[in-house]
Amino acid sequence: MSNYVKIPHLIEEKSFEIITEELGKKVFPEEIGKIVKRVIHTTADFEYADITIISPEAIESAKKAIKAGANIITDTNMSRSGINKKRLAEYGGEVYCYIADEDVAKAAKEKGTTRAMAAMDKAIEGENNKIFVIGNAPTALFKLKEFIEKGKVKPALVVGVPVGFVGAAESKEEFEKLNVPYIITRGRKGGSTVAAAIINAILYML
Repeated sequence: MSNYVKIPHLIEEKSFEIITEELGKKVFPEEIGKIVKRVIHTTADFEYADITIISPEAIESAKKAIKAGANIITDTNMSRSGINKKRLAEYGGEVYCYIADEDVAKAAKEKGTTRAMAAMDKAIEGENNKIFVIGNAPTALFKLKEFIEKGKVKPALVVGVPVGFVGAAESKEEFEKLNVPYIITRGRKGGSTVAAAIINAILYML
């Protein structure tokens, strides 16, 4: 089979054409559509068209923060690797993941908590850490919720898409009750690649 598409941008363009076609009558406002379609592009799972929930102010709040040089915090190095750091750096921001830091591991052991929770403790200390991207650990999302409710942090955006069977769906449900810009996926589905795809979709809007 020698006639397959080999040029990267053409592969992506064709993929998005197929996604739009297969979505059929299911349409979205332009910016929401860009996020949903990029998640589907990443996962090949059209259920994300139904379970991706974006609060009304989320996209605009994220764009404003990125333009002001905000940093992005991820709960996994996989998400960090997937985010377009070069595009973010054009606005002065960086992507950080503290999960593998020695002080985080030590704190988690001393407190008897997960590293993801200890990483959130560290994350809120950074004044410019404005966007929180959770794709793997429900405990990180629960911990972030506690900090928001206590007024210890005011995120410009929370991407809450942890995947899994224990606490994942519940942690995301909690964010629909908060007065904070959020993008979540209802239920068990999500993951680090989904989290990165959402942020990249926003970055590509700028």
